[in-house]
Amino acid sequence: MATRQTGPKEGMVRFVLDPEGRVVPDLEGRLPGRGMWLSADADVLERAVKRGAFARAARRTVHVPPDLRARIEDGLTRRIRDLIGFARRGRQAVCGRETVLEWLRSGRAGLLVEASDGSAAERARLVGNREVPVVAPLPAAVLGAVFGRDHAVHVAVAPGRLSGAIAAEAKRLAGFGRPAGA
Repeated sequence: MATRQTGPKEGMVRFVLDPEGRVVPDLEGRLPGRGMWLSADADVLERAVKRGAFARAARRTVHVPPDLRARIEDGLTRRIRDLIGFARRGRQAVCGRETVLEWLRSGRAGLLVEASDGSAAERARLVGNREVPVVAPLPAAVLGAVFGRDHAVHVAVAPGRLSGAIAAEAKRLAGFGRPAGA
């Protein structure tokens, strides 16, 4: 819409209008209405707002909330937290340095989720030379809350749809200024 570029849905954010004409991020891609797509990038969002791209795409007057970027970041953070929670409840995710290290050694980890406020040096020591994707979208307190702990720095997720969804959402969140990978 703003850049006229196309790409995979995993790298974009869909927007719809509510009945009052307010722009609403549709992070799950399920809300009714004509979708307007933007790359998951804070600069692209800012450019679209400045140039009135939402109004042009909708062919009507729209209201863009001043905190639209924060709503997107909060929504993506919530989605990542929920996906990790689903993985935990399905016994597809574990936390704690020793347990994660065991999963890494045995090849059971398809994705390593690290706390965004964790040590990069510790992350490098843990991963070593293993070929496991690493994302760092959430702080230790948020990761810990998923597991009923005060904090968690290392989380291993089994390979599969949930690990892929977590990685994709972390990448979208990184487009808005939060780190996705390490």
